[in-house]
Amino acid sequence: MFLYERKLQYPVKIKTPNAQTAKIIISQLGGPDGEMGAANRYLQQRYSMPYREVTGILTDVGVEELGHIEMVSAVLHQLTRNLSIDEIKRAGFDTYFVDHTTGVYPQSAAGVPFDMKYVGVKGDVFADLSEDLAAEQKARVTYDNILRLIDDPDVCDVIRFLRERELVHYQRFGDALRIAQDKGDEQNFYGYNPAFDKKKTRK
Repeated sequence: MFLYERKLQYPVKIKTPNAQTAKIIISQLGGPDGEMGAANRYLQQRYSMPYREVTGILTDVGVEELGHIEMVSAVLHQLTRNLSIDEIKRAGFDTYFVDHTTGVYPQSAAGVPFDMKYVGVKGDVFADLSEDLAAEQKARVTYDNILRLIDDPDVCDVIRFLRERELVHYQRFGDALRIAQDKGDEQNFYGYNPAFDKKKTRK
């Protein structure tokens, strides 16, 4: 059970609506490396995690990612509020508008709807934590690319905050991997499992 505090983790106050910017930002809601995938990934991975400390990290980061979904959604809502039909057409936002008006719908910048295939849950300690480390770096790169493409200071301020949190999450998953390696079979970290050793299984 989660306790919900009715405020964003970081304030979102976009003064100037801009549908073109929204078309870019939307990837960090429902794109392949976005916040929706991250929240689902970590909150589902924790069930098969055998180490309590690592489960705690997955829960903490997963819940924070839920807050990031809210933040990105707030940015999208404020970027698309009160747009005229001419502004929507000029921005090339008309194809999105036909299906969703200006509702906040999770998809990538390429227009591909969010899909659970973005979410890696393997049920293996090292596979899942390696997935998480890579996911945080891919999200960081996406935020880097967004910052290269937009110049609205109100939007960039929020994006820089979210980018910084990806780096923190990467560090926390690094801690989680070290905990798992210390507690588990160090050889198994490198993909070796004596149960599958051909020499030992021969009759």
